[in-house]
Amino acid sequence: MDKNNNKSIDYAKIKKLWTQCDNCDNLLYLRFLRENQSVCKECGYYLQMNSSDRIELPIDRDTWRPMDEDMYTLDVLQFYSENEPSHSDNLNSEVDSLGGSMGAVVGEKITRLIERATAESLPLIIVCASGGARMQEGSFSLMQMAKIASALYIHQKEKKLLYISILTSPTTGGVTASFGMLGDIIIAEPKAYIAFAGKRVIEQTLGQKVIEDFQVTEHLFGHGLFDLIVPRNLLKGVLSELFWFYVLRSSL
Repeated sequence: MDKNNNKSIDYAKIKKLWTQCDNCDNLLYLRFLRENQSVCKECGYYLQMNSSDRIELPIDRDTWRPMDEDMYTLDVLQFYSENEPSHSDNLNSEVDSLGGSMGAVVGEKITRLIERATAESLPLIIVCASGGARMQEGSFSLMQMAKIASALYIHQKEKKLLYISILTSPTTGGVTASFGMLGDIIIAEPKAYIAFAGKRVIEQTLGQKVIEDFQVTEHLFGHGLFDLIVPRNLLKGVLSELFWFYVLRSSL
């Protein structure tokens, strides 16, 4: 048989159907993986979820609608156009170009969400999945920490409304140092990486080694950093019970 006549493998098509577990390297069929809330059935590892799947995890399907979709990032510091020309044309699709870091647009959207929940006397849930404040936007991104914290102060302290923070992997940097840890109830996913500074930075600063997995959910929970560790398949039920107790308490 002439090997040259064999059909070439369509790797692009395979990539749309399968993915590889970041932990055990097993191939996972994407449709089945999504049905299992992006948890590897082979080793139980929690893979990252896209924003749409993440939103539908704790709520009923097709019952949500986005807000402020017309907002976009401005290159105020000329960082992208001068230093990262490949990113300058893709600022409107931030997930593709800069991951989940918190810049001015992210901070403004979260602040508006909090303010709307406050104005309508609604409890609030924020799911954190971020590398922290976006260094490419300098002090503009750092300002978002104080802005969001101020909006949460009004929501929680002045209006006495509930805020639940859900920490996923990763939750680091300025997000951990602001709204990630300000929840009245803080829930973390199993085995999530949660930190302010990374392990390497801490070791270089202190000049000593730190223990393995010391910034993983289970270790941090043992030191009182969270209220609950909740698997994805139980999250919706746990949130329902928390809101039931919240309504009951509010009615007393």
